[in-house]
Amino acid sequence: MTLSLPSPAKLNLFLHITGRRSDGYHDLQTLFQFLDYGDELTFQQRQDGQIRLTPTLSGVEHDDNLIVKAARLLAKQTDRSVPGADIHLDKRLPMGGGLGGGSSNAATTLLGLNRLWQLDLDIDTLAELGLQLGADVPVFVRGFAAWGEGVGEILTPVEPPEDWFLVLKADCHINTGKIFSHPGLTRDTPKTIIAPAFEGDASRYRNDCEDVVCELYPEVRKSLEWLSQFGPARLTGTGACIFGRFPTESAARNIWESKPSGITGFVAKGVNHSPLHKKLTELT
Repeated sequence: MTLSLPSPAKLNLFLHITGRRSDGYHDLQTLFQFLDYGDELTFQQRQDGQIRLTPTLSGVEHDDNLIVKAARLLAKQTDRSVPGADIHLDKRLPMGGGLGGGSSNAATTLLGLNRLWQLDLDIDTLAELGLQLGADVPVFVRGFAAWGEGVGEILTPVEPPEDWFLVLKADCHINTGKIFSHPGLTRDTPKTIIAPAFEGDASRYRNDCEDVVCELYPEVRKSLEWLSQFGPARLTGTGACIFGRFPTESAARNIWESKPSGITGFVAKGVNHSPLHKKLTELT
């Protein structure tokens, strides 16, 4: 049995840090939206109970990859032995980009192997497992654009406009821990409610990590300054990717064609229903 599934990117359309918790984590408010662009995972059932992932990613040990961790965590949730899986990752999303690639891979693994192994675990159970792997995993498991609170795991479904985005990746790798521990990070943005995020002045919303990232990584600042010529541009998550919103695909691609040399990226459409869930529905 073989199953191929998308592992989509996400954007944080904004990211506000509203406080720091006693456990060192940060409370936040954010708006998640998926993109119709991402990695792809192919699962093939084994018969010996082993989990084998290919190819090996540079700088990531096999057993440390969230795909392998997700598969093994899922296997522990059943009393019966699972057959194992060969998993192939077609990696398109940049690592450390703030697009949720690793979290999305973990979620696709949980949903894919739940289907392949016929475990029949419900979405709530899979989301709880996902949270053990990372704060961003549950939004990918649940599969809808969402207003996120807590550490990002408290999710309310929303429907932001499904616009087109130009996403650019600066040539650097950002250390998330370094950003969240930086003394200059804003940690007291007042909490807001969902409705104003879709109304009025969008400039009230920002990524609170952006100033610190630009200070520490001038490559990101340079990319932001260039993209901001064509409209509001913003950092997504705490990675090295920035994005600009456009009303049409052609508008986004026209800007893409004029990008400076040395910058990588892609054009994609924002979607409120995850491509992963659409594919699983089609296979039902």
